[in-house]
Amino acid sequence: MTDYAIGDIQGCYERLREVLAKVDFSPSRDRLWVAGDLINRGPSSLETLRYVESLGNSAVVVLGNHDLHLLAVTLGGHEPRSKDTLREILDAPDHDRLVHWLRHQHLCVHDPDRNLVMAHAGLPHIWSVGQALECSREVEAVIRGGDAREYFTHMYGNEPERWDDGLSGIGRWRVITNYFTRMRFIAADGTLELATKESAGNAPEGFQPWFSFPRKDDVRVVFGHWASLEGRTGSDRFVGLDTGCVWGGALTMMNLDSGEKIHCDC
Repeated sequence: MTDYAIGDIQGCYERLREVLAKVDFSPSRDRLWVAGDLINRGPSSLETLRYVESLGNSAVVVLGNHDLHLLAVTLGGHEPRSKDTLREILDAPDHDRLVHWLRHQHLCVHDPDRNLVMAHAGLPHIWSVGQALECSREVEAVIRGGDAREYFTHMYGNEPERWDDGLSGIGRWRVITNYFTRMRFIAADGTLELATKESAGNAPEGFQPWFSFPRKDDVRVVFGHWASLEGRTGSDRFVGLDTGCVWGGALTMMNLDSGEKIHCDC
């Protein structure tokens, strides 16, 4: 078995199949780790979602902000945005099944044998791996449970800006979601700056890229979300896989054991 991790697909189904063909990927013997944002903005969101769902246990998936946006439109009463490419999913006959599957994916996964964590936006330095997993499971239970409509109705927002153990309810769920799916720049105390989307060298005053802060462990982190990084973090332990496929860049996949990266120009 070979495990491959892939960055933000965002509905670029043909490019996904092209990069998988380069390694002769087979779900009977291989596994695909998807770092979130399977869908939206690209031309074939429905095909992408159907394909990854069809992989069953041969796919390890974390949710990205675009995946959560589909759920917010479906369950939270939000309207699609002008640049969204979600209509084909919303109108699909298997929409309910695909949404059910998406609701049962993770925000953060941990492979202790590889000492590896995958989350769409990354892993904030203020959390240990154990704490991150606890926070992830807490919100995953909300997304799957009876509070899902309340959560998705109020999911959007930049407040609270910083984690506090005493938070509860929607504020607690929202800040956990923002760390896992929207984080780029962060302050030493964990305060998030969510407006800036430029490259790592354009940090607002008082903030740094989340991966620039020291951690107390040596865990390796695989993430997507930050296309303007073009995969560059300056460290082998923080692996950025969003190389802007939907923006005309490349779709990047990595062998989780050898570290070899496979690219498909977009």
